[in-house]
Amino acid sequence: QVQLVESGGGLVQAGGSLRLSCVASGSIFSLNAMGWYRQAPGKQRDLVARISSRGTTNYADSVKGRFTISRDNAKNTVYLQMNSLKPEDSAVYYCNLGAGMSQYDYWGQGTQVTVSS
Repeated sequence: QVQLVESGGGLVQAGGSLRLSCVASGSIFSLNAMGWYRQAPGKQRDLVARISSRGTTNYADSVKGRFTISRDNAKNTVYLQMNSLKPEDSAVYYCNLGAGMSQYDYWGQGTQVTVSS
């Protein structure tokens, strides 16, 4: 069983930055892709960024050039550095192990990000 715990969310003004972290328990972290997703009220949960076990990254068009996903396998941790934040980035951000690239599909509890204008 894998547990994912996100942290780093909060309230920030437009143009500001936040860094989200997600720590995974267990021994399969380094072998699997990790993803960050977000869900705003009344909207579906969408992929924001994904990083493969080998470090290949993918981003949603809306965050390219502003967000950076990275991972530290020694710490079982994946990060999402968010710069130049916009009000439309406000959502609950979820960490996922598997990211649609493996048999695994584990989710964290989510962390709220609110960007004020």
